[in-house]
Amino acid sequence: MSAATPAASTPDGVSPSATAANAAESSNKDVTSNADQLILEYLRARGHTAAVNAFLEEIERKASSTDVDKGKQPETAPSSTISPEELVKQLAIFAQKPADPDQNALKDSSSVLQELSSTGTPQNIQNLISSIGPVGSEEILSLDPTDKHEGFRELEAWVDGSLDMYRPEFRPILFPIFCHFYLDLVQHGFREAAQDFYSTFSSSLSTTHYSTLAHLSTITLPYHVQTDEVAQRFRTEKYTVRMSRSGFSLLVGWLTEGVGGEPTGSGEGFAGDKGRRGRAAVMRVVNNHLRFEVTSSATTSLSPRAWEESTGFLSAVVPQTNGSSTDASAYNASKGELKLGPAPIPEDLRAETERTLQDQAMVDHDPGARYDLHYARQAPPPGLVSPTIADLPPHPPMFKTVDVKREVEKVRDTRKRIRLDPSVLNTANANTAQGAAARARALPSICAYTFHDVGEGIPCCEFSPDTSLLAAGFSESYIRLWSLKGEKLKGYRSDFQSSSIRDPSSLQKIREKGGSTTRKLIGHSGPVYSVSFDPVGGSATPPRYLLSASADATTRLWSLDTMTNVVAYRGHQNPVWDVKWSPMGIYFATASRDRTARLWSTDRTSALRIYAGHLSDVNAVGFHPNSLYLGTASSDCTARLWDVQRGACVRVFYRHDDIVSTLSFSPDGRYLATAGEDLAIRLWDLGSGKCIKKMTGHTASVYSLAFSAESSLLVSGSADWTVRCWDVKAAGGPRAKVRENGTLTNGTTEDHPPEEKETESNETSDLLATFPTKRTPIINVQFTPRNLCLVAGPYLAPETR
Repeated sequence: MSAATPAASTPDGVSPSATAANAAESSNKDVTSNADQLILEYLRARGHTAAVNAFLEEIERKASSTDVDKGKQPETAPSSTISPEELVKQLAIFAQKPADPDQNALKDSSSVLQELSSTGTPQNIQNLISSIGPVGSEEILSLDPTDKHEGFRELEAWVDGSLDMYRPEFRPILFPIFCHFYLDLVQHGFREAAQDFYSTFSSSLSTTHYSTLAHLSTITLPYHVQTDEVAQRFRTEKYTVRMSRSGFSLLVGWLTEGVGGEPTGSGEGFAGDKGRRGRAAVMRVVNNHLRFEVTSSATTSLSPRAWEESTGFLSAVVPQTNGSSTDASAYNASKGELKLGPAPIPEDLRAETERTLQDQAMVDHDPGARYDLHYARQAPPPGLVSPTIADLPPHPPMFKTVDVKREVEKVRDTRKRIRLDPSVLNTANANTAQGAAARARALPSICAYTFHDVGEGIPCCEFSPDTSLLAAGFSESYIRLWSLKGEKLKGYRSDFQSSSIRDPSSLQKIREKGGSTTRKLIGHSGPVYSVSFDPVGGSATPPRYLLSASADATTRLWSLDTMTNVVAYRGHQNPVWDVKWSPMGIYFATASRDRTARLWSTDRTSALRIYAGHLSDVNAVGFHPNSLYLGTASSDCTARLWDVQRGACVRVFYRHDDIVSTLSFSPDGRYLATAGEDLAIRLWDLGSGKCIKKMTGHTASVYSLAFSAESSLLVSGSADWTVRCWDVKAAGGPRAKVRENGTLTNGTTEDHPPEEKETESNETSDLLATFPTKRTPIINVQFTPRNLCLVAGPYLAPETR
């Protein structure tokens, strides 16, 4: 039978084109009826009786609708379901030849309807359908977008209908399943169904995933799924979910039987054909893309926040131990004890420092100088293992005069330091004079520097250890220095002869005439992202060198004596985001977009060590106070601690929900603070690798962190135009709304209740104070050795309209 064969003649009054149109219409009807017959045969073969009845009713409804609207062309509206013809095409892809299962039984998927119509008897069609394997059947069932919408709706209803003790444990599973359902819809071309799915369910997910959800909303085409880094991470890595044994058993029971957690008034609950297909869609994601970490802990032994924070792509970000991936805590425990105590001072340098202190005490007639030797011989902190001289990276065997000056000034700074004790605020009443005095003892003095008219922006800035200089890197590829003491910055003339230099006095003669309190350093060919002053002189003398990192993939060493570029270090293949000196000088580390951190020494132009393991950009680096370890912060939402000399990762810190952009070590060597795009600051114990607490309160990205000299106070600078002070020793947690003299802690009274639109504050109880600026994001915070806090940032002028 060939319906497309033209008739030999046409009746009077009927054009040949009309006849051809009728023939084509007849052909389409035959093909469509064949397609419907194939679907019915397939559903009957699989035993889906309810689906067969529903499909027959749909065919009758379409037939009646066609009779009513005969002669009219119905308007085609976008549909979120797959058509029968498309289902047959997708089904035919998995039809195998009996003789060779690796080959398809049909030649071309684009003309599969015509091929099926020519197969002849229903018996041949039945044999073709029976050749479809289980993989093909699962793929076909996953094509229906309504299954994902229904499956997630039922999963969410089951989670919300579970017992209160299980709900915090079940809610983390919603996020990965939502992401996979959305990506599946986009990849199969159901754009409108994907957008409807996103708008329906995204608002009910945890706010900690806001940035990831916002990124997913930009993925709207199958090409995006194949090329986007976040989408591919969901596709290729398994998302770890932590559950108790009882909670996991309940989840398995719902997936297999559809029982438990039905909300009140749900009628037949999760039963029925739609419910089974929806659960099957959820189970496909669970089996293929999730990894469950079932713990023996009781459900109530962990806080609701802990269940959420123990999920994520742990198998990828945690290095493998003995060939198998583990969680971060197990990995950290396997690396053993760390030497976190202070670095030792060579005996000859210590003796010379004490002799100098005694001599100056006699000359200065300072009554407090007699205590300097006590500060010079302080005992190491209890509970920490201190390294030996042999454990430190190689350093010059002989000390210099500048080393003695640094150690002497370090002792004086310790004696004259302003002690900051935030714990006194716990027992003081803020409304009394004693409370004001306690606040003065707990909070630091803050000196803020503001940059005006910065053009394209200032990505970075830093104060010198002796607070005599301020350096800033600009997006226009240059560095600018300022003298904070009003002294003129002079370099050396370029026309001097080296033979004319005989003593220090002759050096002064070849310096430039005039000069200014600011100086521009030009050499980079891209924006400057980080600057760092050398720490050799400490607070005793001005620094002699400056390091800078740039988008041109180089790190440059600048001489502050000649005000010129001395060395360009090349090795990174991408922009260098950060550079930091080692506390002992000589060595420095860089962080780059190429996902590595590198260790350098000033006397070599190639890297000494490469620290590889992060899955995305390394945004920040920092040395431990004893120089044995290097910390890195990355866009893969983790921070790591590396053994400087061995190049091995010894700790992994995984709890952040977004990019980690900054870090800081406490001066006592016990803690590491990290922060970034998730607006939270996390405090880590370096010995165990565990997160001590999470500090929240900022409303925009955190740019910089700094500990006070006693490690009791943490200061943060943020894009929300504020500087905030945090109590390191406090327990933290949500701030309790207590009454003080009839006033709530948020400033409202019974007579003046808060506005209805006012959002609840997310500040934790360890937030001591907030210092706002007008319109200045704080890009750098530092403490001087005597606990003066220095902050800086560029002023953002209001946009003129």
